[in-house]
Amino acid sequence: MSESTKGVLIVILTCVIWGSSLMYYKVLSHVPPLEVLSHRALWSFVFFAIVLGGQRRVGEMFALIRDHRWMVVVAAILVSSNWLGFIVAAQIGKGTESSIGYYIYPILTILLGRFALGEVLSPLKWLSVALAGAGVVVMTVGIGTAPYLALFLAVSFAIYGLIKKQIPAGPVLTVAAEVVIVVPLAIGWLIGVHWGGWTVFGDGETQAVFGTNWRDTLLLIGAGPMTSVPLLLFGYGAKRVSMSTMGVTFYINPTIQFFIAVWLFGEPFGIVQAIAFPMIWGAVALYCVAVIRQDRSARKRAASASASSTTS
Repeated sequence: MSESTKGVLIVILTCVIWGSSLMYYKVLSHVPPLEVLSHRALWSFVFFAIVLGGQRRVGEMFALIRDHRWMVVVAAILVSSNWLGFIVAAQIGKGTESSIGYYIYPILTILLGRFALGEVLSPLKWLSVALAGAGVVVMTVGIGTAPYLALFLAVSFAIYGLIKKQIPAGPVLTVAAEVVIVVPLAIGWLIGVHWGGWTVFGDGETQAVFGTNWRDTLLLIGAGPMTSVPLLLFGYGAKRVSMSTMGVTFYINPTIQFFIAVWLFGEPFGIVQAIAFPMIWGAVALYCVAVIRQDRSARKRAASASASSTTS
């Protein structure tokens, strides 16, 4: 098996895990979202400490925090907010809305690239942006309210991606640094929940679930590897496949979320969604075509430049 084939299979596996995680957090729907998020951060910290300790890269991670402190802090806030939004979506039966967020996230990155980085957009990319926007408008008008959760997930993740582009390190090292930033808050919240009787706005939800039974305890611990292992796999696969392949295979994630939400959890899918989703899927298709074309053009230019330097 070639390295590129291994890379594609690993990236697909990563996206399947990410998409299927909707079921994981649905099972934990009786646990308050902030408690789930705190355990996700805590056990991710433990996992990354073991991995980076084994690789002797802990010092490299702290150097990254020292040299890019504010970017890491902002990235940590954004990714934690995104994690919380996804957990809430899974728990309250908004899986279809969550999938919309991750469908339109790469399209939002197009706009950020244009207006924040000055990138030139092809007509096809502009068309994908317009079609995705039209899909969101259809949902807003049809349902009577904007898909706020989807927009929150898309915007927070897109801005997070923009900041990550400015941090000169790989995904494992940067996420580990982000987890180090938030883990004191996670530990503080869990101490308050277990020993201080803290609740969110006094909502009376079951608190301090960890340790009450084996099932929930193991699931909360597993939230760490559920976050961390896909990132390690993604880092491995990303080195072996093209950017266009990465862009296209990413959509396996929200597609799995969508089918789990509609078919397994029975979330509503009426006439409004039947109109809006094909528009968003059309935008995704246009985006994928644009990315593939861009990747092919880049490779042709590189091959041409290589041939020119060889002959000269």
